[in-house]
Amino acid sequence: MYWTLGLASYMVEAPWPANRDDLIDYAIRSGAPIEVIENLQELEEEEIFENMEDIWHDYPTSEDYMFNADEY
Repeated sequence: MYWTLGLASYMVEAPWPANRDDLIDYAIRSGAPIEVIENLQELEEEEIFENMEDIWHDYPTSEDYMFNADEY
């Protein structure tokens, strides 16, 4: 399983929290590339995922960027 920002962007608006089957259904309905669906099929079947970080542990968050939002 591999993720990129481009592939993960298809799952940003997914109905979180969701299980694997819900995420696969969402990916198919939203027209995500086959790579996204293949990645989702490799997830644990019974697990509930709260957000993209639960799937891709290296998913960048706002804390990963090196600027102070209060200055802008």
